[in-house]
Amino acid sequence: MGKHLKRLNAPKSWKIPRKRNVWVVKPRPGPHRLMESLPLLLVARDYLGLAETTREAKRIINEGKILVNKEERTDHRFPVGLMDIIEIPEAKERRIVILDKKGNLILKKLSKKNTNAKLCKIKNKTILKGGNVQLNLHDGQNILVEVKNPKSPKEDVYKTRDSLLIDLKTGKISSHMRYKKGSIALVTGGSHRASVAKIDDIKILNSPQPNVVMLSSDKKKFQTIEDYVFVIGEKEPVIPEVAK
Repeated sequence: MGKHLKRLNAPKSWKIPRKRNVWVVKPRPGPHRLMESLPLLLVARDYLGLAETTREAKRIINEGKILVNKEERTDHRFPVGLMDIIEIPEAKERRIVILDKKGNLILKKLSKKNTNAKLCKIKNKTILKGGNVQLNLHDGQNILVEVKNPKSPKEDVYKTRDSLLIDLKTGKISSHMRYKKGSIALVTGGSHRASVAKIDDIKILNSPQPNVVMLSSDKKKFQTIEDYVFVIGEKEPVIPEVAK
C-alpha cells in the first residue's frame, strides 16, 4: 500500500481541486475507512489554510499544534472522519467534521463548550466472556460496558444504531440517544445526505433488503435506509452545530 494516490482517484468526499497536482497524500489505516476520511495534511493545508505547502503543513502537524478529539496528532497521514473534533489552540480554531449535501467532508465551526464530547454511532456490539458488553463505534472505538446479565432488558440498554456522546477527557459515556421514533437524525448517505430530520417510523423488512426509515423535517418528508441514519439527539441535537 503506497503513501500516495492519484488526485483524480481520491475519494469524492474530499473537497479538493482534482487537476492541480498528480498525487495526493493517502490517509493511514486507522479509525476511519479511506473513503470516509481525510488525511490530517489536507485538513491543515487545503481545508484550514494553515499552510501553503506540504512542507509547511507537515511542520505544523509535527509540532503537535493540531488536536484531534483532544489528542495531539503528529502524523500528517492520520485519518479524520465524521464527527471528529479538530482544534488548533494557537489559532483558536475549533471544527467538527461532517458531510455536506454533495457528500463532501467539510469542517464546521464549533463552539468551545461543544469540544469536550464526541458523537459516536454504535455499529455493532459483542457479548464478551464473563457477560460484559463491548460496544463497537463508527470511529473504531470500543467501549466496555460492565453488566451482570447482558440478556436483561434493564441492563442491555445500548442497541445497534443508537448514538453515544463520549466525554473526550474520560472516555466515558455522558449521554445515550436511542434509535427510535421521534429521535433527531442526520442522514449520511443517499440523495438526502446532510439532511437533519425527525424519525417518523422504522419499517422492518423481513428480507435481504435494508430496513427503511421514514423521516420528516419542516420542509419535507422522505425515506432512506437505516444504514444512513445517524441519531444526533432524542428531542434536539446534542451538538447544535451538526444540524446547522
